[in-house]
Amino acid sequence: MITEQERREAANALLKAETDRKPIVQPSKTYPDLELEDAYKIQALWAEARTARGARVVGHKIGLTSRAMQMASKMTEPDYGVILDDALYNDGAQIEAELFIKPRLEVELAFVMGEDLEGPGTRIYDVMRATEFVVPALEIIDYRTEVPRAITDTIADNAAFGAIVIGGRIIRPMDIDIRWVGATLSKNGIIEESGVSAAIMGHPAAGIAWLVNKLHAVGGGLKKGHIVLAGSFTRPVDIAHGDVIQADYGPVGSIGVSFV
Repeated sequence: MITEQERREAANALLKAETDRKPIVQPSKTYPDLELEDAYKIQALWAEARTARGARVVGHKIGLTSRAMQMASKMTEPDYGVILDDALYNDGAQIEAELFIKPRLEVELAFVMGEDLEGPGTRIYDVMRATEFVVPALEIIDYRTEVPRAITDTIADNAAFGAIVIGGRIIRPMDIDIRWVGATLSKNGIIEESGVSAAIMGHPAAGIAWLVNKLHAVGGGLKKGHIVLAGSFTRPVDIAHGDVIQADYGPVGSIGVSFV
């Protein structure tokens, strides 16, 4: 474990990296005693500072939902971060590439909560019952630290969250079998990735149930209206200035954005 002062120093360094668009040395190298609990507290301090500057927490993101990514990170469970309203974009947006350091895109589904949801013991059917809408989404992930990163670096860095883009059809959770939403991700007219939503822990709501139980352990939960990114079902695709992105979810619609 590290001290509260060291946690605040790490949070401030991440804030500066975000502002300057320059990655910092990994917190795990600066503070060799850094543990998972410290990392989540650094993340919370970072979010507290961002909200003090005027941002608003509008939901959460879940990462490391695939077994392959967990093994690569030497983790046995997902991780999570917060979504801020100033990092929320709509279909058709022109996004400034210079807002990020090294952005990449992932294909996901976003759940919009229709009621508050708290643990413990939350299961998939609880998530489905509490969800008002499911909508296609893209997550822009970004690193504010140098690489390679330990899992504690990723968590402290708000689980690598950069921004979210929402588009496509708004569907109610029971209208379709959301385990079998397929999508292709194209960059500049070339399909770079494809996947199906069942790759997210067998069911996209499984990660959200996990998140609710983890938040309960720290006195939190999901609120009505919160957006929750359920996790990626494709590998990340690098993006840069000038790229045009199209994510096609078939019957569930599509999302198009460009980076300027």
